[in-house]
Amino acid sequence: MKIVFISNLFPDTAEPYRGLDNATLLHHLARRGEVRVISPRPALPIISRLRRQPWQCRAEDEPLQPVFLPAPYIPKIGSRWNHRLFAGAIREPLRRLQKIFDFDVILCAWLYPDGCAVAEVAAEMGGPFVLIAQGSDVHAYLRNPVRQKLIVSAVNASRGVVTRSADLARRLAEAGARAGLLHPIYNGVDTAVFKPADAQAARKELGLPPDAAILLFVGNFLPVKRPALLVAAHAEVCRRLHPRPCHLVMIGGGPLAAQVRAEADALGFGDKVDLAGRKNSREVARFMQAADLLCLTSENEGVPNVILEAFASGLRVVSTNVGGISEVLDHGFLGKLVESSNPDELAGAITPLLSEPPQSSKILLHAARFSWDAATEACGRVLQTASGK
Repeated sequence: MKIVFISNLFPDTAEPYRGLDNATLLHHLARRGEVRVISPRPALPIISRLRRQPWQCRAEDEPLQPVFLPAPYIPKIGSRWNHRLFAGAIREPLRRLQKIFDFDVILCAWLYPDGCAVAEVAAEMGGPFVLIAQGSDVHAYLRNPVRQKLIVSAVNASRGVVTRSADLARRLAEAGARAGLLHPIYNGVDTAVFKPADAQAARKELGLPPDAAILLFVGNFLPVKRPALLVAAHAEVCRRLHPRPCHLVMIGGGPLAAQVRAEADALGFGDKVDLAGRKNSREVARFMQAADLLCLTSENEGVPNVILEAFASGLRVVSTNVGGISEVLDHGFLGKLVESSNPDELAGAITPLLSEPPQSSKILLHAARFSWDAATEACGRVLQTASGK
């Protein structure tokens, strides 16, 4: 089977973590067939016309022969037109690719504008396409009446939609998508990277205190992730655990980083909050091996891969109960879900777990459900049905 993947969520050398899960899935699919990539990058219309090729392919992605291109995008007020602008950007590159790579199906991640653009171009070309719903493209965009109508139309014109959680599928169905097209498929985990290891050795390597409680956050510093909420909860945990120290390691980056640092300092625990910056998968895995708990405070989510990676590392999770997280964090030995966004309640969930040893064997058995082989097999079936191969 020959697949063309189209999405802005695909990594390059400047943004190696952008759409990394999509790239991983594509490499697994490429073991069973052939895959090519077109990655439109949103830019203001004038800039998109002037911009040349500033994006470079990562070495590991060269077999996928990605084509990066600017795509006009009008922020805030462009909901009625952005998918058509994206369609205009991908139309000719896709036609050129078809002449040398007679693909069977298009796979597109991110419903708007990418998926809506693919729906328009695929209708012109008469070819099948499958969409991937990532998370915010459902949670946020379905609240916009214009985008909701376009998304539901694109979904119903597709041959199938992979959703990262059952919750995302439910939300799409409630918005008017045909339920038979929706296929909840969780991402996989690279268990060669994310696996248990000696915590003290990991702490020594990372320069973390051997006897402290270590909380870990992995994510973008964006409003939807609410990192300041975790900083406030961490301060309360420090007060409850005293005199035992509690350190919070926050991996990631984004516009709220300075606010997070200021909040930690203002609460008096800045010396116990480490903003570690962005890390690659192996670095994240090492921090997971050193930590006591992974803590997430998101406002909405699909099923974050970082939770599945934590389980594969034998690490418990405390998280706000949003999106599809309860689908995978569904037993007490895996951690705790918090219904409130109150820092005291979050601290109340975290603190007792720090005195309870993890049931590692149970966590790892649960984690075995989430593999890239299983995810690829399930996604491959959707693509095969869509293509008729």
